[in-house]
Amino acid sequence: MATGRLESLLQESGVATEHAGLLASYGELVLEANRRTNLTGARTVEAFCEHIIDSLKILPYVADPHVDVGSGAGIPAIPLAIVGGVRVTMIEATSKKARFLEKAAANLGLRVVVVAERAEKAAHNAELRERFESGTARAVAAATTTAELLLPFIAVYGRAVLQRGQMSSAERNTLSDAALVLGGHVEGYYPGGGEREIVILRKDCSTPPRFPRRIGIPAKRPLCENVSRETF
Repeated sequence: MATGRLESLLQESGVATEHAGLLASYGELVLEANRRTNLTGARTVEAFCEHIIDSLKILPYVADPHVDVGSGAGIPAIPLAIVGGVRVTMIEATSKKARFLEKAAANLGLRVVVVAERAEKAAHNAELRERFESGTARAVAAATTTAELLLPFIAVYGRAVLQRGQMSSAERNTLSDAALVLGGHVEGYYPGGGEREIVILRKDCSTPPRFPRRIGIPAKRPLCENVSRETF
């Protein structure tokens, strides 16, 4: 059974026994659903175990309540909810994935809300805008695009947590400029395992109401990349 194998792998990786069982049950749900719906590129127990462990690396930076943009199969949001006990809101535009997340959360007994909308639209909802103490967006887009989609959800003094590959100096400068435009700053870069980094953006003041821009624009025209600020 995948559940037993995954639970053993998680315990071998240092996950507490009290959490490994529920995380393994979650993994079983994902791998089973993945046979019918493309939720994740991780097709094996071993590969999905790595995703869970990677998710838990950011737990020290997560606060309650937490928002996750582009949740897909629920990585990192569901592991964070299981181990951290935080209330999580997941923003997922693809209806099949959103339905899976709702079913998985119900089966696992988690305090989770699923919003089946694009982040560009959901972030302008007064019930969601600047309501979260922390947020994540895994494998969504370029760092500046991710910041534009995520920071509007974050409360002032809260933080956005980005897991990225090693960034060049130019990429870091662009992200720093974009964070300022969005009402925050880059607080720091921290080791994320291998060649990955954990990037923390701190929210200093309210994000201007025009952000995020309309659907598709944050990805098509990333902030501060090859455009002057007068065109925002």
